[in-house]
Amino acid sequence: MPHLPIPILRSVALGVAILTSSLIGARSASAEATLIVEADSGKVLHAEHATYPWYPASTTKLMTMYLTLKAVKDKRLTIDSLLTVSSNAVAQAPSKMGFKAGTTVTVDNALKMLMVKSANDMAVVLAEGVSGSIEKFADDMNAASRRLGMTQSSWVNPNGLPADEQITSARDMAMLARAILKELPEYESYWHIPSIRFGKRIMRNTNSLIGRYPDADGMKTGFICASGFNVVATATRNGRKLIVVVFGSRSGMGRSEKAAQLFERGFASGGLSWLMPALGTVDALQPIAAAPPNLRDEMCGKNRKRPASEDEDDETVQANSGFYATLRVSGDRVTLEIDTLRERLRNAQTGAVSGQHVSTVVSGRLGEWIEIGGITQSMEQEQGEVLGRSRDARRHDSRVMLKVDEMQ
Repeated sequence: MPHLPIPILRSVALGVAILTSSLIGARSASAEATLIVEADSGKVLHAEHATYPWYPASTTKLMTMYLTLKAVKDKRLTIDSLLTVSSNAVAQAPSKMGFKAGTTVTVDNALKMLMVKSANDMAVVLAEGVSGSIEKFADDMNAASRRLGMTQSSWVNPNGLPADEQITSARDMAMLARAILKELPEYESYWHIPSIRFGKRIMRNTNSLIGRYPDADGMKTGFICASGFNVVATATRNGRKLIVVVFGSRSGMGRSEKAAQLFERGFASGGLSWLMPALGTVDALQPIAAAPPNLRDEMCGKNRKRPASEDEDDETVQANSGFYATLRVSGDRVTLEIDTLRERLRNAQTGAVSGQHVSTVVSGRLGEWIEIGGITQSMEQEQGEVLGRSRDARRHDSRVMLKVDEMQ
């Protein structure tokens, strides 16, 4: 967008990737692991820090889903089997469904809540239903890892809540994703459900690529302070399926954008993949013997202006439905150039990085409500979030309204 001819320009980047992605990349490159793998062949198309140990956070739930569905396939359980919520499940930290002890749920519903809501209590319900206890299920998780060649993975719980011994790597999680796709294709619906309804509440999938990045078709996100924002994702284009792993992003939005960019890179290789450096197959990547990085200070420390939180992953307010705006103030005039997540992922898909940026521009006055009608449909009638010293946003009838009182 051309700059307005104004004598004084004060600006703040809301959704900082618009203006400062290069700075963020420079700061976090050493604390991010990325990987692109062809699902069918296992061929590695890109790998950066892919064999560094990492805290998996809620991507752990892919292993929990895998073992549960293997139990169903082996007829040890059925999709309709009733499982009981135990006191152990009730005691889990959020994100969770919050059912009382003694409540019964089907395997089918527990899996859906696990994969969409990222419910930690449902992970325990499934673990106890499959193996009898959390400890025995962890043993089964470790046995599965050994069988699959996931040599960098160790598990002590089924949900990924913080534990020093809960470790994996981008390499190992890509191998797990391949196993899920190969061994359980008949259950693929579980890892790409856009949302579920619980009473009057609609819960959106924490994987914000689903339904927004056009080719995305799975799998699972994760966040704890020590890990940063993680995702194991799949996408299919022209019959070619790719697996992307991103560990250690600084935000939910950054995670989604990075994954979309990696998918584009992978799909663009297409028939020219023979020109790329030979990286071998994912199972042949050599593990790094090191302690996993601990990103707690960077993600949740006192020096971060807006500390990351599990809610940002579990509810994904900013990443799923928010808008991201570059805001400029001159005198009492306010101008916002706004991107919704869908627009930003579309930009990543089309390569719109040099002047052909899809966005919406609105303007108004300080202290007055501004209607952001141009993006209401893209936001699917959901309220966005704006960051700054003083800000307010509300829904008025079917309109999304924004008021900026003062900016730094």
